[in-house]
Amino acid sequence: HKASKYEISFRFRYYITIYMQTCQLKCETNFNFLKNCEIFFMLSIDICVDILYNNYVMKSIVRQPRQERSIEKKNKIIEAGYELFSEVGYYNTNTAQIAKKAGVSTGIVYGYFKDKRDILLSVLEIYLEEITNPIMDRLSKLTRPVDYETLVPEILAITMRAHKEHSKIHEALHSMTHTDDIVSEKFIELEDELTLAVANKLSLCGEKIENSREKVHLAINIIQSHSHECIYNEHCYIDYPVMRDIVVKTLINLFKN
Repeated sequence: HKASKYEISFRFRYYITIYMQTCQLKCETNFNFLKNCEIFFMLSIDICVDILYNNYVMKSIVRQPRQERSIEKKNKIIEAGYELFSEVGYYNTNTAQIAKKAGVSTGIVYGYFKDKRDILLSVLEIYLEEITNPIMDRLSKLTRPVDYETLVPEILAITMRAHKEHSKIHEALHSMTHTDDIVSEKFIELEDELTLAVANKLSLCGEKIENSREKVHLAINIIQSHSHECIYNEHCYIDYPVMRDIVVKTLINLFKN
């Protein structure tokens, strides 16, 4: 049961009154002191209730928006989180900053999200969709027989483009895979879903590939590694066009042999 702020305030006042009356009966000589204490507690109670209510009650009440205006507010909060996590990182961002950037109050943020981490998980979901949807869209257009000479370079280009467009948030989220179990699990789930989806699509196209899931999983890791190398590392001694050609040939041979 989620008590209202009025109920919480009433309960505090009730218990304090009972307690002070009990103390007065047992210690009549300190009546004035106890009376002053009671007045102090009563004056302070509204502040205490506000703190308790905002930090423990409101944070646990998360509503799902139904009206268009409410949905828009929630999306603005997620967008603000996305931008701030990209610009300054997750740990350097607080809820007040997200609220300010979204143009809403902190109370509204807590109406839709439990805390900053809850916003992070929504941001993560969007990021994963942005990365995978272009790949899945290309795979949905596959026809038999599969033309790997065309498919592999296209998938490579799609992955590179997605990583470039989301490079800042990519770094912020990937850095958390070592410290946040849920973030780590989401990335693992992404690999699993993508591996099975690609392997199944190739099978539906009549491709009889031995150890297809293992090869697809390896291919995904090669493509990811190549994208990270080109976008984030940029070693001066690497000829990246040559590396790209090696990756393309390696992947084509992986599925054709």
